[in-house]
Amino acid sequence: MQYEFLKHFPKRMKNVGLYTVLIQNSLQKLTWKQYGFQKTDEQFNLIFAVMLYIMEQSLREENCTMDDIGAYIDAVNVQYFKKDMSYEDCRRLGDFIVNVILSNEGRVMHFDGYDFEENAYQSMHISYVANKIVYLDQDFKRTSYYLTDDGYNLLLATLEIENNMKLTIHEMIFQMHLEKQSYDKAADEIKNVFNLLRIQLQKIQEAMGKIRRNALNYSVRDYEQILHENLETIDDTKKKFQNYREMVKSRVQELEETNINVRRLSPKEEEKLQFLREIEWYLNRTIDEHQKILGSHLDLKALYTRELEDLTRMSLIRRFSLRTELYDKLLENPAALEELEYFLRPLFNQDAEKAYNLNKAFQLQRPVRRQAEEDIEEQIDFDEEAWERDQERLRREKLKRYEESMTCLLEQAVRAENREITLEQAAAQTREDEEMRGRLIPNVEIFKEIMVELIKNREMEIDVLKKERSQFIQDRQGEFQINEMLLQIVEENPGLGDVERICVSRLEHGGAVTFPGILNEHGERKDIRCSNVRISVYFKEG
Repeated sequence: MQYEFLKHFPKRMKNVGLYTVLIQNSLQKLTWKQYGFQKTDEQFNLIFAVMLYIMEQSLREENCTMDDIGAYIDAVNVQYFKKDMSYEDCRRLGDFIVNVILSNEGRVMHFDGYDFEENAYQSMHISYVANKIVYLDQDFKRTSYYLTDDGYNLLLATLEIENNMKLTIHEMIFQMHLEKQSYDKAADEIKNVFNLLRIQLQKIQEAMGKIRRNALNYSVRDYEQILHENLETIDDTKKKFQNYREMVKSRVQELEETNINVRRLSPKEEEKLQFLREIEWYLNRTIDEHQKILGSHLDLKALYTRELEDLTRMSLIRRFSLRTELYDKLLENPAALEELEYFLRPLFNQDAEKAYNLNKAFQLQRPVRRQAEEDIEEQIDFDEEAWERDQERLRREKLKRYEESMTCLLEQAVRAENREITLEQAAAQTREDEEMRGRLIPNVEIFKEIMVELIKNREMEIDVLKKERSQFIQDRQGEFQINEMLLQIVEENPGLGDVERICVSRLEHGGAVTFPGILNEHGERKDIRCSNVRISVYFKEG
């Protein structure tokens, strides 16, 4: 399936259908106006109030007859809605709500949700209430109503759990699926966790916007609520998800090493590996989002405090008239011009005159040598630009070694018979040629990463990679990416310009290939032992 997020689409649409069918059954019904409910919001407030009463009676295991519903509507109307209705009107209105709107006059209700896996619409049955026969005082036969599963789901969705509890519950479900190795369900849950964190971050940003516009329009209760939610989100969340990320990384590495060195993964294991990589990606974004929430939380506190302090200062500003308080006074007493500076000094924010503080004379004076040493240390400046240039140079040199290794491997495959080569053949060719061996395997880590990426991608079509590059903006400059590196090699080497695709497959009975005495990043000699892999290069026809 191309779009994984459409996998459980009918299940989502069932929840949408619960609202849609209810709205369809209620709108355009003239019965509402007979009882004084003109506005749509009044109508739906009463519908859900009746459903809550039915749910409460069901939970208490008590009967809920039409007489009970009519009495309930009558009590609610007298106290709250205050419509001109008698008890009989309330009973008839209850019968209209239960039997017409919630039960669709006895007709079956359906809602179609599109199933993208089956490429067809899936009809889903919807039912809000059901009824049963009860006997009152063992003589009177009555119909009692109760909510169905759909009715419970609809009502429970209208009053959700608190935001901090949502995050905790989804995190517990994610942990449970991770421990059971249900990686597909764990991937869905970590998406929910990331969405909750993103929503919390957006709430903080919206609150900061309101405070900037006018802090008086943002109530203290709203500020207290969002601070409480932030603290609940920040508390112990980052450490948990870092542990989850390490666990997922170890499982990804275990499956990748199994695929390279032991045996080829089964389709089910490959699917698990794909979900684990997706979980790891969302965990990285979740931790980043957590860090953003922490920073925004501190910014929100500082912003709200600063805005309130500014408003407080404005209330303390004393205003006066220059004509009456300055000009008229000077005209009355021109000699006051000599002391005009005391009036004008605050306008220019000049420092007040210093006075000798006698208390300082009796305090213990520290030697100024330490201060002088600190001043000397502060003069030693770190050349950040030079350091960044040096780091950029090292990254370019490392990418150059990646490029030389892949170029050497592709050139050997092109020169070989049928334009394909195995690692066993490459090892034999480089055994006597130290220069070619150095190009093919700059160090253990680079060669291992290249082989892992090649085996993971298996088949790479040049035209497809070019299309992807034109559609997406790469934001990981300076890092090795197999697709970008392959396109760069093909475009810069004339002998490889007509390459159409490259296929990599592991030989089941090819044994193990050993490259002895290879240097690693620490300068130590190591032996590389890996499965035999075939690299095939296909050129464009004609």
